[in-house]
Amino acid sequence: MSGEREDRESTQEEGRLSGISAPFIRRPIATTLLVVAIALAGGLAFRLLPVSPLPQVEFPTLHVSANLPGASPETMASAVATPLERQFGRIAGITEMTSSSSLGSTNITLQFDLNRDMNPSDAPIMLLALTSDLVQKPKIYDVASSVLQQKISQVEGVGEIIVGGGALPAVRVEVNPTQLNGYGLSLEDVRTALAASNANRPKGELSSVNRLWSLSTSDQLHKAVEYQPLVIKYRNGAGVRLSDVATVTDSVEDVRSGGLANGKPAVLLIIFRQPGANVIATVDRIRAVLPQLQASISPAIDTQVVMDSTVTIRASVHDVEITLIISILLVILVVFAFLRDARSTFIPSVAVPVSLIGTFGVMYLLGFSIDNLSLMALTVATGFVVDDAIVVVENITRYLEQGMRPVEAALRGAREIGFTVLTISISLVAVFIPILLMGGIVGRLFREFAIVLSVAIGVSMVISLTATPMM
Repeated sequence: MSGEREDRESTQEEGRLSGISAPFIRRPIATTLLVVAIALAGGLAFRLLPVSPLPQVEFPTLHVSANLPGASPETMASAVATPLERQFGRIAGITEMTSSSSLGSTNITLQFDLNRDMNPSDAPIMLLALTSDLVQKPKIYDVASSVLQQKISQVEGVGEIIVGGGALPAVRVEVNPTQLNGYGLSLEDVRTALAASNANRPKGELSSVNRLWSLSTSDQLHKAVEYQPLVIKYRNGAGVRLSDVATVTDSVEDVRSGGLANGKPAVLLIIFRQPGANVIATVDRIRAVLPQLQASISPAIDTQVVMDSTVTIRASVHDVEITLIISILLVILVVFAFLRDARSTFIPSVAVPVSLIGTFGVMYLLGFSIDNLSLMALTVATGFVVDDAIVVVENITRYLEQGMRPVEAALRGAREIGFTVLTISISLVAVFIPILLMGGIVGRLFREFAIVLSVAIGVSMVISLTATPMM
């Protein structure tokens, strides 16, 4: 009878001690696997998260460019910009529309509200300069646009590549109106002669009874010297050649485009990343293929990196990461200084890193990035996440000092403090609700900060109610 009474009392005691943490305390292997799974998921997500200086908070913007060669700014504004603005004004979600007109071109900028998902582009991540003391600049531009631009575009994470600082090779014909009028010709006559002489058409074939010969040759002209003897029309039994009425020179398509790198004429490759791509990993991939790209072009062309946006990003993110590690170590040392027990200090030293690492997994699911604000949120959260572990450990230690068995002390201490830990976590998260409800560019900027901090507190609460009492 005495044994049955003790068993009944033990069963009733365990029933009173059951709570949220009880299943995890009674199943230490499953709880350990849960902690390991959270740490592995966070560690894997950390390697997959994109890296950027700040969260993606730019206003969705769309740039439209229209060209009408030779038109004055007034004509571009009235005949091109105004009709486009009227059509664009019908698009929903536009908050601002601006336009500027210049000689032969109009640029219109459409800015949408923050709820519009358009994957706004970032600033360039890298700038490459191609210089040479032997190769002419048009040839360098041709190499940049036909070889380097194509190969770098195939690198993972690379979005758009703009080739600037020059133009493709071209032949420029500057007609003398006085001489042209003297021969009784017009500009249309010159244009027609140039188009007819540069056409690449089939030439036909020659055949006999047993054989067939195909005629193959190119009518395309590439140099100024090849254009000069072209006959435009015949006047008074003599042919009027292009060199008689115009100056023909080897030049480029756009003579008003230029670039310099370290004081030398250069062709520039402006590289942008894809939306959401890891900027550091993308730049590393580009640098890895640069030796191969240099070997595929003329050795007389020098390729150099003149701008790398990841230098400051790497430095700032590295500083915040070091600060985060130091804060974790300081928290553990403070806990040890007050508890004076190695086992009690070991528990927060596991709970804090796992809580922070597990936050990376939620960040990956939410589409966040590793930036200064998200890392700062984790640094601030270090002081919050350790509170839950300390509260649970202190309450369980109190029962251990009274001589209670470890399992019974863990069950009783976790049951008594579980609601308190839940209340503390909810109250801390509630502090950041106003930040989550903020609108505009500032609210979007700090929303990631508030969510990361709240997620870290939530993961800490889960660890404190499961793994902490089990340990």
